[in-house]
Amino acid sequence: MLEKLIRNGYGVKEDLNCAETILYGANKVYDLKLDKKSLKLASGFGGGMGIESVCGAITGSLMVLGNLFVPDVAHKYPKIKELNKEFFERFENEMGNILCTPLKESYHSDEYKCKIVILKAAEILDKIVAREKIF
Repeated sequence: MLEKLIRNGYGVKEDLNCAETILYGANKVYDLKLDKKSLKLASGFGGGMGIESVCGAITGSLMVLGNLFVPDVAHKYPKIKELNKEFFERFENEMGNILCTPLKESYHSDEYKCKIVILKAAEILDKIVAREKIF
């Protein structure tokens, strides 16, 4: 669902960063019902939180998992840690890293920007969401 939306160009004309692309796209396909102000929470996470740390597509994905699977607060729902860990492990196993700088070195291009990385995050997120929650 999300992967298909992004594969079809979502996020490019909207000029979204990697974290925004994941959160805004997930808002559409998973019907998160986030308003514009809530969506802005992803703005500081693009480019590895602006300092090329943990990839923004990952942090955006964790925002989505929290929104979908935490009914109240995280410490009352320990499964969120399992889902986050699964996401991180799958992403790192498939992409070779979780940090922005090495991911950009391997996958970024002037033409496509970080689309390959964002697509991988969307693919993993779609699989977790489909397994945990029926859409």
